[in-house]
Amino acid sequence: MSQSVATDTAPKGSLWRDRNFLTMWTGQAFSQFGSQITELAIPVLAVILLQATEWEVGVLNAANVAAFLIVGLPAGAWIDRMRKRHVMIWADLVRALALGSLPLLWFAGILEIWHLIVVALVMGVATVFFDVSYQSLIPSLVRPGQIAEANGKLEATHQVAGLAGPAVGGWLVGVLAAPVAILATVATYLASFVALLFTRDHEPPHERESRRPLHREIGEGLGWVFGNPLLRRIVCTTGTANFFGTIATTLLPIFVLRELGLSPEMLGVVFSLSAVGGLLGAIATPHIVKRIGEARAIPISAIIFCLVPFFLPAISLVPELAFPLLVIQFFGLSFSVLLYNITQVSFRQRITPARLLGRMNASIRFVVWGVMPIAALVAGALGTWIGTVPTLWLAAAGELLSCLFVVIGPFWGMRELPDAHAEA
Repeated sequence: MSQSVATDTAPKGSLWRDRNFLTMWTGQAFSQFGSQITELAIPVLAVILLQATEWEVGVLNAANVAAFLIVGLPAGAWIDRMRKRHVMIWADLVRALALGSLPLLWFAGILEIWHLIVVALVMGVATVFFDVSYQSLIPSLVRPGQIAEANGKLEATHQVAGLAGPAVGGWLVGVLAAPVAILATVATYLASFVALLFTRDHEPPHERESRRPLHREIGEGLGWVFGNPLLRRIVCTTGTANFFGTIATTLLPIFVLRELGLSPEMLGVVFSLSAVGGLLGAIATPHIVKRIGEARAIPISAIIFCLVPFFLPAISLVPELAFPLLVIQFFGLSFSVLLYNITQVSFRQRITPARLLGRMNASIRFVVWGVMPIAALVAGALGTWIGTVPTLWLAAAGELLSCLFVVIGPFWGMRELPDAHAEA
């Protein structure tokens, strides 16, 4: 069954009237909210309670995303052989169980940094399977013309979660301690698990007879991504930006909590206020794309998110303005990244055949997320060797270079990106 036939059974009209999509969306809203709490609680747990060094923080961040480098490519081929919603259900359960072990170890008085690293590795593997399936599931839930709307709603929810989650996480960490705050995320993963159980997709069954050797299926996914000149440029910009951005975010807790002296609660408020930029970016993306064109939105957004990282090390020159400058930096970053991501993700979902969706997303994640564990280790080493602030300056300079792949290219001469028919 082709993708077009499968999605013909999806309801027409606005997704606000699609109960199936709303069920999945509700579960993801809980999950995104919980993950925002953990993104604050884990660094606080490592930096403040366990007194982790720059190198240990680097290893922890590397462990969190190492799975994209190690199993990212075969995961895409495996997922294309399975029902993507079922993969997401099991991934949610694994993440809830792994994360739930940390509060138990803390209450027992035996929690150490290596426990966080092991849990991060397990969570990372589950997240690889969840995220690749998540980005490949939308075309089997909604009609082709609704894909951009669905992505916009999901990204907007992510930003709303980013608006409230860090502030609530900062409050929970300050009042109840970081390990207790992690329990809130465990509950949200279970909520996502239940919502996915009640979601119904239109994905056709996969025939075993059509399967080929794993390495050939992986190669087909890579060939699809890097054989498309527009996708190739997008992947190069995203991967380079992620490499240098990960260097900065790895050292962010040490820079903010130790060197600037902000409290976890203040850091949570910074993240929450800056998430307004992402929410506005998700809301504004359809209007911006309509005004300037889908193709030109990509280099314009890339220029913005490659310039704002210079705000972070510049704060060390005026530490008394740390709070407002952090908000401005993350606001601009969130807005531009959302404009960029909604546009390019919708484009690649639209042009990719259904049978290649998992491998396409896995191939892209392998590159753009696979660089992140390497960058986290580089951050730990550079932070130890030359210091936190000089490393942040180097990261900002590297991010500026990443936008060149899409700025120097065919995007300016186009208004709309090609659709599936043009690619075929």
